Amino acid sequence: MTGGWQPTMALLRAALVSALLAVVAVLVGRIDLLVLATPLVVHAVAAVVRRPSTPPATGSSLGLTALREGEGTQVRVRLTDAAEVEHAVVQLNRHRWTALRPANGVVGCTPARRQPTLELCVAVASLRWGRRPVGDGLVGGVSSWAGYQWGPVRLPTRTVTTLPLPGRFDSRAPAPHPIGLVGTNPARRPGEGSEFASIRPWHPGDRLRRVQWRVSLRTRELHVTSTVAEEDASVLLLVDSGTEVGVSEGVHGAASTLDTAVRAAGAVAEHYLTRGDRVGLRVLGATRRNAVSTSSGRRHLRVVLDTLASVVPGESRHVDPGRLRFRISAGTVVIVLSPLLSDTAVATTTTLAARGLDVVVVDTLPEDLRVGDDPRLLLAWRMRTLERDEVVTRVRRAGIPVVPWRGPGTLDQILVRLARRRAAPVGVRR
Repeated sequence: MTGGWQPTMALLRAALVSALLAVVAVLVGRIDLLVLATPLVVHAVAAVVRRPSTPPATGSSLGLTALREGEGTQVRVRLTDAAEVEHAVVQLNRHRWTALRPANGVVGCTPARRQPTLELCVAVASLRWGRRPVGDGLVGGVSSWAGYQWGPVRLPTRTVTTLPLPGRFDSRAPAPHPIGLVGTNPARRPGEGSEFASIRPWHPGDRLRRVQWRVSLRTRELHVTSTVAEEDASVLLLVDSGTEVGVSEGVHGAASTLDTAVRAAGAVAEHYLTRGDRVGLRVLGATRRNAVSTSSGRRHLRVVLDTLASVVPGESRHVDPGRLRFRISAGTVVIVLSPLLSDTAVATTTTLAARGLDVVVVDTLPEDLRVGDDPRLLLAWRMRTLERDEVVTRVRRAGIPVVPWRGPGTLDQILVRLARRRAAPVGVRR
């Protein structure tokens, strides 16, 4: 591979064959051989006369550096000082979880007239969340009369961040224990809100628009309508990346347990952050960047999705669940997204529940999981499933609800049940 102009095989063949025909024509006295050599001579002379002097400079860029699963962008290869390039070709390498258009990644360009700058574009799509390498390949060109070739020159690898495509999720149930100042969740204390609480006698400081005139006329005393304060909730998402079961086929195919966990976490985070609540994230596994502090806003949603895009499967062997510090306040709802096949995830879940937090486990193990046709593999998976069922039973006996991921409405009944448990009176022994 070279970055300068080199003679092509077509030029070398034209020069050698024309010289050979001329020598044979002179030695044998065959004029017809000179006639046959004339086009080759013209081609060789024209190519040498228009020999390029300056090799073009290359550069590549991405149209977008961040995508959602299934979305695409363009890899733009730009050639400068390309006035002497008659035809340019770029070929990109295809990586796993990416798709190119055209499928072979080869795009050519033949300008109608000389241009100092050429740009070749190849469409590329990312089929799974994560950080995907794209844009690496080769680029080259030929001069007029196909006399000289430039390249091929290697293109650098670019990285596109593929954010998880959030699954469909919606929840109409309020948070069981809102602890913020301003939000959309009805609190347990009276205040300025839209949720009706009661009708009570008027007190100094009550607003005029709160006066309940019908009751006031009937009782001959001023009464006002009181409401429940609305506060924001705090949600902590725990994604278990220690174990990945199943084969991922990308955004348009079957999903593994880690695919379901990452996409469900993105959907839940987007739902609560759009409502004005605060969301934090913690990844249990070998991922280096494994924690996002609790915050709110659209910008925080991008931080959460970026962290989910960097999740890698694998369990960290140097983590003691009893010593993990999550830095969350009382009243935070902890949503654990796990197939419950990792000892770290199970121990962390029970530890958080023992601290008095509201913990919900979302089971990400698909019901139609395919493990292959090998009888030994099926037997091993059956034994592992029995062990997992025992773990799920133990978790539920600890008072931790376990629900499968169903999309919209997955957490509604559980959140309502947790709110009732919070509001129920607690008996005290005497």
